[in-house]
Amino acid sequence: MRPAHRIGLPAAVLATALTLAACGTTEEPAAETTTDAPAASGPVTYTDERGEHTLDAPATEVVSLEWGLTENLLALGVDIVGQADVVGYNTWDQVVPIDESTPDVGMRGEVSLDAVSALEPDLIAVTTDTPENVLDQLEDIAPLVVLRGSDGTDPVGYMRETVTTLAAVTGTDGAGADLLTGFDDAVAEATARLADAGVDGAEFVFADGWVSNGTVSVRMYTEGSFFGGIADELGLVNAWPEEGDADYGLSQTDVEGLTVLDRDLAFFYAASGDEDPFADGLAGNAVWEQLPFVEAGDVHRIPDGIWMFGGPASAGAYIDALVEALTA
Repeated sequence: MRPAHRIGLPAAVLATALTLAACGTTEEPAAETTTDAPAASGPVTYTDERGEHTLDAPATEVVSLEWGLTENLLALGVDIVGQADVVGYNTWDQVVPIDESTPDVGMRGEVSLDAVSALEPDLIAVTTDTPENVLDQLEDIAPLVVLRGSDGTDPVGYMRETVTTLAAVTGTDGAGADLLTGFDDAVAEATARLADAGVDGAEFVFADGWVSNGTVSVRMYTEGSFFGGIADELGLVNAWPEEGDADYGLSQTDVEGLTVLDRDLAFFYAASGDEDPFADGLAGNAVWEQLPFVEAGDVHRIPDGIWMFGGPASAGAYIDALVEALTA
């Protein structure tokens, strides 16, 4: 897989190597997220994937090491003092951009511990994709909030828990409630628009892909993916027949594998910049061009910069893209 595509993967799909000694990790079952409704100051208690924790005061200077957490923190109005791969984040998550001058602490899968330490944060936001020994090293620098990147059994529910937990630890509960209310409102409005247009319950699939040595690899977003879960909230039917991985709900295939989709449906996909594995990488491919949805012109590239593993902000932009295409 070439480096240009790797930038768009969640850290779980990358080879996490924050230190030379870093190794793989086996995730524990998701912990129940709870909050103690912190005030603007004073102690705050939150529960993440490693248990219950208390800070003397809400965190105000945060280093974030995963883009989905970054999006949610920025949407909550939190000051991010250090970020893993600033340029990559602003390429793939343009819905809630980060200030380009934000100190960069390295790549998501290869963060500089020295760079993080130099910023003296009062909180580090990180996912369970990070090896335990690296989490221990990070915890020597500052308290951690450790969350899963997603949950393939309930991606929308886990998004809600993520927002609530991040709001609790940063003392931004009101902003968190507003984000989730805004998401609910967007779902209700979009559902009504789809029904009015007579396309409620429409079949669709969502994918991204990359080209390597002239071959296009395709990654399908199942019902357990973040985007699959959002579409389910709208009453749309994900037509991809295979299950995805336990965390991100992703399923690997190729252009020949797409022939199981032998009927009319809406094919949505994400790309970034000039790299378009479907419009360009599959141009002239006989298998691709004979698929019913390709022949019907029902192939839609969503706007660039909607993060496929984000929070309510990316969810809202994705909902808009779905509704616009399906009701056109």
